[in-house]
Amino acid sequence: MQREAIFQIYSFCRQVDDITDSDEPREHRLAALQQWRDHIDALYQGVPPPRLKDYLASVTTFGLKREDFLAVVDGMEMDVLQDIRAPKMATLDLYCDRVASAVGRMSVRVFGLSEEDGIALAHHLGRALQLTNILRDIDEDAGLGRLYIPRESLDHAGITSSDPHKVIADKALPKACAPLAQRAMMHFAESDEIMNCNPRRIVRAPTIMSKCYRAILDLLLIRGFAAPREPVRVTNLTKLAILFRYALM
Repeated sequence: MQREAIFQIYSFCRQVDDITDSDEPREHRLAALQQWRDHIDALYQGVPPPRLKDYLASVTTFGLKREDFLAVVDGMEMDVLQDIRAPKMATLDLYCDRVASAVGRMSVRVFGLSEEDGIALAHHLGRALQLTNILRDIDEDAGLGRLYIPRESLDHAGITSSDPHKVIADKALPKACAPLAQRAMMHFAESDEIMNCNPRRIVRAPTIMSKCYRAILDLLLIRGFAAPREPVRVTNLTKLAILFRYALM
């Protein structure tokens, strides 16, 4: 039942993310996201549409919250309403909460963490993972017209532009990325503390995810953020080592 519920959460996130990143006109994507809101409302009214019919058992068994499903949709909508470019830190944090920590809040309920530790872990690990994604995907996001590095970090580095292509070519970009990397490391540390206080079998999945993404962040810091930036990937050997160490714990 746990595996099915996690797969359903992943599938839901994948589908709404695909809408966000599609080439459809904005109004079509917004309408598709609104349809997901309507379907989620129907699910929690006990009359799920066909694509969410199997979710009813997971919602009931694990107490998945309607507001977390809707938060993910709201986060995706932030990317559709307009291309995010140099948001305020508070806006970026809200974005991270919606597209990452909300997913974590659903997942930790399935894993069986207590309410307090589960919410705290989702808060910190979700932000750690999303900030790592942002630092890893700077060039790819710029190609989509997006720039997630917050305005405060750009100002700190003396970068006044919000144009993604100009920012990623700026020699001061490493200075702008440093605060974001520090924030990600802080969230990784906070999430580690929470996981260390819980039974290893309950936090097995988030631990593996944390170790993989922390490895990505470490590689990014070693590589640096000055242009040209080679893509960073965790080797299969490293992934196997993480799985061997933590999947069997």
